[in-house]
Amino acid sequence: MSGREIGNCRDLAMMHRMSTLRIVLRYLWVSPASAIGVLVAAIALCSGGTLRRVDGTLEVAGGRLARALRRAPRPLRFVAITLGHVIVGLDHDVLARVRQHERVHVRQYERFGLFFFPLYLGSSSLQLLCGKNPYLDNAFEREAYAESS
Repeated sequence: MSGREIGNCRDLAMMHRMSTLRIVLRYLWVSPASAIGVLVAAIALCSGGTLRRVDGTLEVAGGRLARALRRAPRPLRFVAITLGHVIVGLDHDVLARVRQHERVHVRQYERFGLFFFPLYLGSSSLQLLCGKNPYLDNAFEREAYAESS
C-alpha cells in the first residue's frame, strides 16, 4: 500500500467521523421535539399502538389514540403528525401513504430544532389573520406538499 492510499484511508476515516458527528448533532438539535414525540408514542403504545423504525424515525400507529383522533372534533383531526424524529399516525398503511410528506417535516425539525413549534404556529396564525386556511396555507405545509408530490 502506498503513502497515497494510506492518506486516502485516513481521509475516508475522517469523513466518516465528520458524517457521524453531523448525524449526532442533528439528532441532539431535534431531541427536545423528539422527546415530546416519544411521550406521545409511549401513550399510543400503552393503548395498543405499534412501533416501527423507518429511515431514522420512529413511526407509531394504531391503538386507542388512533380511535380518539378519528372521533376528535374536525379541527383537531389529523392522520399523522411529526414530532421531531417521531411520526404518529392512525395506522401503518396511512403512514406509508404520507411518509414522504412527514419526512419533509422531519427535515424541517432538523433545520429549526425546537423553534419549529413557534414558527409553525406563527405561520398558521398569520394565515388565519389573513383570512386563509391555517393548515393548507401554512408555509411548512406548503413546503411539505410541494416536496412530497
